[in-house]
Amino acid sequence: MPSTAFRAAASGGPEPDAAVIRRSLDEPTRFGEIFRRHAPALHRYAARRLGGPDADDVVAETFHIAFRKRHRYDPGRPDARPWLWRIAANLVRRHHRTETRHYRALARTGVDPVLEGFADRAAERVDATSLSGSLAAALARLSKGDRDTLLLVAWGELTYEETALVLGVPVGTVRSRLHRARKRVRAALAATTDATAATTPMKEEDHR
Repeated sequence: MPSTAFRAAASGGPEPDAAVIRRSLDEPTRFGEIFRRHAPALHRYAARRLGGPDADDVVAETFHIAFRKRHRYDPGRPDARPWLWRIAANLVRRHHRTETRHYRALARTGVDPVLEGFADRAAERVDATSLSGSLAAALARLSKGDRDTLLLVAWGELTYEETALVLGVPVGTVRSRLHRARKRVRAALAATTDATAATTPMKEEDHR
């Protein structure tokens, strides 16, 4: 899938990220355009993983690091998302325990509308609270590598190739991690569906 920056450049739209970053070497204020383009999506991704306050810190530090290291940016990559998400992913890993506590708390206490995005059609019968709880619990149990891979694709909206760049692993590793993580998440959904069905009182007409 062509990147957003590539499609924009091909259609005569805004400058690719690489061109903006290159210009910012002489005109530092131009780097603000990179922030405006990518900070909202990056904040949504970080907030889904860590909650709001820590997400604020991750986004601020991501762009601070990116600005300081912009002279190292590869001009052959028009879209800066993998570069920014790689910086952010390294920062999120420092919050691994916070992230795990975040998911465990959601598993105990209630609905997170973001987690509902993982719901399969097969699990639509499950009520929102138990669905979010089971998903949060499943995410808390994933290894760091599997969780990073799954959430970069699902919440970061990166391609497999971009995810491989972010994590510094082959695309084949991304595919295998995704397969394993999705299998575990689907199993959590299925278990919740079965448990809910077993404990839901049958209506009178169901006995007929």
